Amino acid sequence: MRARSGLALETALNHLALLGSALRALLRNKMRSLLTILGITIGIAAVICVVAIGKAGQARVQEQMNNLGDNLVWIEAGGRAVNGVRTGSHGVPTLTLGDAQAIARQVPLIRRVSPNVDGSIQVVYGNQNWFTHYRGVAPSFFDIKRWPTEHGAVFTNDDVDRAADVCVIGRTVRTQLFGTENPLEQVVRINGLPCRVVATLQPKGLSASGQDQDDLIVLPYTTVMKKIQGNAWLDDILCSAVSPNAVRLAGDQAAAVLRDRHHLRGDEEDDFNIRHPEDVIQAQLEASHTMTLLLVAIASISLLVGGIGIMNVMLVSVTERTREIGVRVAVGATEDAIQLQFLGESVMLSLVGGAAGVLLGVIGSVAVGRTLGWPMQLSGEAIVLAALFSAAVGVFFGYYPARKASLLDPIEALRYE
Repeated sequence: MRARSGLALETALNHLALLGSALRALLRNKMRSLLTILGITIGIAAVICVVAIGKAGQARVQEQMNNLGDNLVWIEAGGRAVNGVRTGSHGVPTLTLGDAQAIARQVPLIRRVSPNVDGSIQVVYGNQNWFTHYRGVAPSFFDIKRWPTEHGAVFTNDDVDRAADVCVIGRTVRTQLFGTENPLEQVVRINGLPCRVVATLQPKGLSASGQDQDDLIVLPYTTVMKKIQGNAWLDDILCSAVSPNAVRLAGDQAAAVLRDRHHLRGDEEDDFNIRHPEDVIQAQLEASHTMTLLLVAIASISLLVGGIGIMNVMLVSVTERTREIGVRVAVGATEDAIQLQFLGESVMLSLVGGAAGVLLGVIGSVAVGRTLGWPMQLSGEAIVLAALFSAAVGVFFGYYPARKASLLDPIEALRYE
């Protein structure tokens, strides 16, 4: 047992001595080694930066999808062909409160329902005014759209029943009308109708189509229908499905309920539209993922180039040190020892380049994130894989030069000038 332990210790010491010799050999040609390391560094840093930027882009797209709503099923009033001319969306008044109530009762895959009537209107506060978009909705709208309040509390179902003169405003409206003043419990005039501000919404920013989602004022739908628009029709019915996978099926079931209520024959087109805005966001997400993979593949080419650089340097080193190799073999060095020395040099180059690349990649990702204003997501998996890949590059591209060195004929090597 002691003899075996002693042999293992001697082998380990020999390996360390070989690696030390490899390090000294690299330091004898500092500039050449530095340039070789730089190739691996740039490749690793490029991969890490590209993955981080790709993940940040996907996170922003996912955020846009979440902003659409909680498993949103969007039903809008449709249109019909009149004398061969299609009226388009919202072209005919077809949706009613009864439709919204029927969907809530008859479609078990629908969790929440909110009627929606909207338009544009002038809002006045004191000597300030602003032309904005309004929505008349139920309190469930804020849950469907995943839109929490920043200050105050939204109106209640009792406010809807009473057609109360209350409203909730978005960040843009608040800034334009109130500046730094607290808007809660203040009264604004909406098309001449005095409304009390009960809450402000947390900002959502721009939508996927570039519209300002915060340029909005929200009221009970009964208030809008009775006191602003003066009609009984809905522009949209906003619903929330029980799960993401149930969105399409819930839309199909809601469509079946509406066709039955609207007495549409089998050969007649729908007089409403079921919209799927998440499809656009999902397409953007898939495109972002594909682009990230493409950029990673392109960045990986630089690693391949760096590996070829390592092979080239090691082949030059073998040629330059042919006589040294012959002397070592002549005094008893084994093929494995020669191979380990040159393979160690190759792996050392790639590992140092990989470590520098990881550091540069992290710094670069943070710098890009701050420049673009994106919350960068550094991938631990990408960093680990990049480090392992750099070691693999050293082994793969260093094996042939190391093998060539170990197979040199000592007599020919000693004669080499």
